[in-house]
Amino acid sequence: MKKLFNNYINTFKGLSREVWWLSLITLINRAGTMVIPFLSLYLNKSLGFSMPEVGIVMSFWGVGSLIGTWLGGKLTDVIGYYKVMFVSLFLTGILFFSLQYITSFYGFCFGILLVMLAADTFRPAMFVALSAYSKPENKTRSVTLIRLAINLGFSAGPAIGGLIITGIGYQSLFWVDGITCVLAAILLVQVLHPKKAKTLDEVKVEKPISVYKDKLFWVFFVAMFIFGFTFMQYFSTMPLYYKDARFLSEFEIGLLMGFNGFFIFVFEMPLISWLENKKKSKIKLVLIGLLLLSFSFIALNTTSWVGILVVGMLLMTIGEMVAFPFSNAFAIERGKKGNQGQYMAMYAISFSLANIFCHNVGMLLIDEYGYTFTWSLMAIFAMLGVVELFILLLMLKKEKSASNEVLQRLVNKKTVTS
Repeated sequence: MKKLFNNYINTFKGLSREVWWLSLITLINRAGTMVIPFLSLYLNKSLGFSMPEVGIVMSFWGVGSLIGTWLGGKLTDVIGYYKVMFVSLFLTGILFFSLQYITSFYGFCFGILLVMLAADTFRPAMFVALSAYSKPENKTRSVTLIRLAINLGFSAGPAIGGLIITGIGYQSLFWVDGITCVLAAILLVQVLHPKKAKTLDEVKVEKPISVYKDKLFWVFFVAMFIFGFTFMQYFSTMPLYYKDARFLSEFEIGLLMGFNGFFIFVFEMPLISWLENKKKSKIKLVLIGLLLLSFSFIALNTTSWVGILVVGMLLMTIGEMVAFPFSNAFAIERGKKGNQGQYMAMYAISFSLANIFCHNVGMLLIDEYGYTFTWSLMAIFAMLGVVELFILLLMLKKEKSASNEVLQRLVNKKTVTS
């Protein structure tokens, strides 16, 4: 046990102090956004919005996230990641304070759009900062540490939020959310100010390639959209399946969903550390992760045995653990060819787009055709993503060969000149 514990701790070694601080800031920020999981309940129960109106508000939430992510990428390339992160955290805190006073439908649509716009400018800036604060060999593990912080934040946030609602009421959530965002901004100034933070991998490209002209990245973008679209079914339509088709109680559903976060927290860093040592292609590992996600949907349709739900959740969780860190690391690596803010924004936007469409499409499919058909369709859609990534692997191989040929010509030309 002692050896296992020491091996686990060793997987965290070598990460910079700045990456640890950035993870803590992300943890505070994500734990603070505890109003989001309870937003639909607040709008329906407290403000009296109808379910269609709640759906429209949530669409504005998705649109705000999309615009904010794009804007964050642009601003990061112009003014730098530090300023973008600080303004995002501080402004999100102020907007959360203000949101509690909006009670009209149209006002709340506009308000939630502004909140998410400000909040999600943080994402691409944070990823560029993560790249700058990490040594090249530590980038995937650094991404994994950030993911652990996000998972912990999302796990702790709703639990604390539920206690606050029970004890004080919905209004207090907005105050707590706002205060935590402002505290995260203050901590950022104290520990990651450019005069204090040490940059380990700063990239300056004289003639950056625009992400919009990078054909290989757009193949990757489509695959990530497919991954996000199918993956997020586990957090929107899947709980309904557990309740309606498998007759699980809310407590049992909570345990099954909690298994996902617990398994990631315990095993993701050792798994990523082990895979990094294998020196496998990042895209090949993302492909394996998406393949496991597809298998998780197939498994659900194979038997009525209740244990298959755990098997499905395990397949999805391992797929997520492999696909997310390595896809993120690939986007960071690819971003060195051009403007990193743009690249990281487009990576995040692939998931924002999926978030806008996946919930409604999943609900409509279930309502029209049932769970079995929907899970089969999701498995096929995920397989299309696997094919997309296989095509990307071939394109990357071709690109590398072309690059080697150009390099060889330059060497030969230099030799002849000498």
